[in-house]
Amino acid sequence: MNYQKNLFYAAIVATFLTACSKPETAPEVKTDSKPLSLVSADILQLQASELARGPMVSGSLQPVVKAELNAEVSGIVTKVLKDNGDLVKAGELLVQLDQTTFRDKLMSAQEAERSALVTADQAQKQLRRMQSLHKQNLVTAEVLESAEIKANQAHSELASAKARLVEARQQMERTEVRAPFDGVVAMRKTSAGDTAQIGKALMVVIDPSSMRFEGYIAADQVGQVKVGQAVNFKVNGYNDQRFDGVIERINPQAAETTRQVQLFVAISNKADLVAGLYAEGYIAVANQQSLMVPPSVLVQEGDNHFVWQLTDNKLHKVKVDIGAKDPRWGTVQLLSGVNIGDQVLLQPLGAIKEGASVTVNNTELSKKPETAVGAQAAVVGN
Repeated sequence: MNYQKNLFYAAIVATFLTACSKPETAPEVKTDSKPLSLVSADILQLQASELARGPMVSGSLQPVVKAELNAEVSGIVTKVLKDNGDLVKAGELLVQLDQTTFRDKLMSAQEAERSALVTADQAQKQLRRMQSLHKQNLVTAEVLESAEIKANQAHSELASAKARLVEARQQMERTEVRAPFDGVVAMRKTSAGDTAQIGKALMVVIDPSSMRFEGYIAADQVGQVKVGQAVNFKVNGYNDQRFDGVIERINPQAAETTRQVQLFVAISNKADLVAGLYAEGYIAVANQQSLMVPPSVLVQEGDNHFVWQLTDNKLHKVKVDIGAKDPRWGTVQLLSGVNIGDQVLLQPLGAIKEGASVTVNNTELSKKPETAVGAQAAVVGN
């Protein structure tokens, strides 16, 4: 009985030892060997570009050639022939004032001038007769002197009549407000039926081809600025476009209220610009060649910055040191970690795996690069 019990316990122990000594099977690890598919627009090849440094300038676009047309005579506005945005030619009629009163004055002045001309002619003939008779001792010196006085008075009245005629013609002409140069109507300030007193604003005409950037800089930066320096700026309403210019003049007197100094910048690409829009940019005081990248390339983790570098069709996370930021384009200077000619992801969004395999399709996408990279990065993170 005891012998059988011992055999039973021995069998149990053997079974237990056999189970404990059996090697464990390693868990199955699934690997995804499918490479990530990118397009050439997703990849940025690093190259040197210009890094600009300089003070900020802000202001507005203003035309150099601008005319504010005001009424030079009083009258009722009878016609307004142009409106805001209309193109005009030099001498073209813009606003017509009532001519009735001025037409009557002109006719009266013309009649007065003709009458004075006849009187002066008769007085001159009379003077010549008296001079001839005086030589023959047929009239006294007093009679000759009286004829001379009348002739002089007649000539004075003729001169006055001519001056009044010129004035009447000028007033008649001033009832027609015409464009002083080729340009565009920037502002219409009157309508038919308005009473225009002398000095009333009627229209503003500008020449868009004369547009310039009138900006201001802080007084403590004026020592860095010189005539001829390049200016790069953007304009509200033209968000995707940058403009280039050159400082052509610096105002020698600072603004009384802000103590800022005004700059006048000639614009290179000024086609179809709208006057009065706000603009801001930077003056290129110092330029240098550096390795510049768009901010979308960088991945920030705490105080550290990284890029995803493509080497031998694999992605590697590389730490980089950043430097200055170019205020014109927003690009960032890379000081170390990568070199010119290296390839990096343009916009590495999502959880990208270290060492992930990549295949690059050279077919260009119609989308913007940042959109395409965002989509591809989402695939990498899956």
